[in-house]
Amino acid sequence: MAAIRQSVSWWCFVRDAFGPEQLVRAAAQIGYEACELVPEEHWPLVKQHGLAIAAVSGHASLTDGLNRRENHARIEREVRDGIAKAVTWGIPSLICFSGNREGLDDAVGAEVTADGLRRLAPYAEDAGINLVVELLNSRLDHPDYQCDRTEWGVTVCSMVGSPRVKLLYDIYHMQIMEGDIVRTIETHGKWFAHYHTAGVPGRRDMDETQELYYPAIMRAIAASGYDGFVGHEFIPKGEPVAALKTAFDLCDVA
Repeated sequence: MAAIRQSVSWWCFVRDAFGPEQLVRAAAQIGYEACELVPEEHWPLVKQHGLAIAAVSGHASLTDGLNRRENHARIEREVRDGIAKAVTWGIPSLICFSGNREGLDDAVGAEVTADGLRRLAPYAEDAGINLVVELLNSRLDHPDYQCDRTEWGVTVCSMVGSPRVKLLYDIYHMQIMEGDIVRTIETHGKWFAHYHTAGVPGRRDMDETQELYYPAIMRAIAASGYDGFVGHEFIPKGEPVAALKTAFDLCDVA
């Protein structure tokens, strides 16, 4: 069984008195391979500490996204610019967003989103960069977001038919929406090109107070043949370095 390649989400940890230098130094010392969602001005800092940048946002915005045809030209410009930077900086994945429904039928939204991604797929394929559409919960954190079910996301990716257009399977969000995490990974893992973690409920540490058992989830990811990054996107309850170390050890299955 392959080891899990672990990453840490910037926004969750660079907050309060814990700064960028402290995060990248701690992540490198613990054994993380990457950071993600890193503001561009800090990309050199991440690289200086021997870490990769696992993923960044490919376009604006989360709520006004690919499910509106009037956004496609703008998003194409933004993603093409992002792809160029990703190639230069060795970033394997750009995160894309469906946008909110705002009354749009799910079937129509899937068609429009797939059309938008078809415009982008040739650029991603030529560059060897993944475009990962993020699955988010619409029940609690992102009301009305359209890509809120695994089946909907898989439908979109199937319609596009590109090896470079896949999903960001956010375990926290999908536990809230549908549960059945391990079986979903076993069934649909070929469509997942990036993962996010966090404890449920609360998006806090993956400890004994939350309902997911992450060692089993990590084993399912590894068994699927996945060789990309798993990014920890939880807000630590206590001291950040200790939280980073605990999460790393919990998910360090091989």
